Amino acid sequence: MFDPASLKYDAQGLIPAIAQDHRSGEILMMAWMNAESVARTLDSRNVTYWSRSRQGFWVKGESSGHVQKLVEMRVDCDRDCLLVLVEQSGPACHTNRRSCFYTAIRDGAEVEIMQPQNPSN
Repeated sequence: MFDPASLKYDAQGLIPAIAQDHRSGEILMMAWMNAESVARTLDSRNVTYWSRSRQGFWVKGESSGHVQKLVEMRVDCDRDCLLVLVEQSGPACHTNRRSCFYTAIRDGAEVEIMQPQNPSN
C-alpha cells in the first residue's frame, strides 16, 4: 500500500504537484501538496492541494466549480515531485484560462498565447 510519508517533502513539508489533463496531455497548473493532501486526494479522488497563502487545504474547484478529478497520481524518480493526471472541469487557472501556463517567452518577449474562457464554458 502506498504511504504518502514515503515521499520527499521540502523543509515546509510540501511537494510540488503538476496537474496534467489525462486525455490531451496538456499541463494545466502546478501547486503544492503535503502528506495529508496527498492522502485526501487518493481517498476522495478530488484533487486537494495545500494553499501556502491560506495555510489550509484547497480542494480544486470547491468554490469555482472547476474541479479536478484524479485519474492517476504518479511519483517522479527522486520521489520529490508528483504528476496528477486529472479530468478537469472548466478552466484550471484562476484567470479563467484552461492552463496557468498561458505566457510564452518568444524572442525575448512575453507573449500571451491563451485567452480567458467565456464564463459559460
